[in-house]
Amino acid sequence: MRKHIPNFITTINLFCGCCALVCVFNELFEWVFIFLFAGGVADYADGMVARLLNVKSPMGKELDSLADMVSFGVVPGAIIYMLLTKAPMGIESDFPVKWWALAGFILTIFSALRLARFNLDDRQTEDFIGLNTPSCTMFITGLMLIYEFDTFGMADLIIQPIFLYSVIALFSFLLVAEIPMFSFKFKGMQWQGNQDRIVFMIVAIFLLIFLKEVAFSLIIILYILYSLTRYFVYKNS
Repeated sequence: MRKHIPNFITTINLFCGCCALVCVFNELFEWVFIFLFAGGVADYADGMVARLLNVKSPMGKELDSLADMVSFGVVPGAIIYMLLTKAPMGIESDFPVKWWALAGFILTIFSALRLARFNLDDRQTEDFIGLNTPSCTMFITGLMLIYEFDTFGMADLIIQPIFLYSVIALFSFLLVAEIPMFSFKFKGMQWQGNQDRIVFMIVAIFLLIFLKEVAFSLIIILYILYSLTRYFVYKNS
């Protein structure tokens, strides 16, 4: 019975992702954030519980990726789609959906490629190779919240087509890039071996306190820049 507990937690992530998707298309952006946050907690908890119970199964691994595909693949693509529908394009179309906004789902395609590669790549036991889908989703969710609350008057910037298309291109590349990025999975409770994660968490908390919605996207930018810097330093050392 206990071997099914992590899988049950994974299905909570999947359910939350489905709820978030409904909220995206109904423009209930605060609820999108709530459901994605709950899904992210479940996504982190299922692996932790599996390790505590010392249970592991191929089904659990596949189910985890399927749940992530919805919460951290389809949902961020839908968010970009909705933001692009708000963009000042000046285009009229009889097509039932705004075709220029469908580019948002390119991010979904690359999320699927990233998750499929992750399941087959045995190099990613400690750190990630390429940007993980929850981090990508956190960045996109940050853009959604900035638009929703017009944080620091940045809403108009967020829905500029050139900005959103650039985000799609950059993050699609990062999802499948052969670039090591450190994982947030803690190795015990000690400082040694966890220093990057602890320092980064402290910085993230301060950013959330002072920058509010902007912090979500900024945290991911800092995460990417730090991972790139560490990669090139180690590569050239």
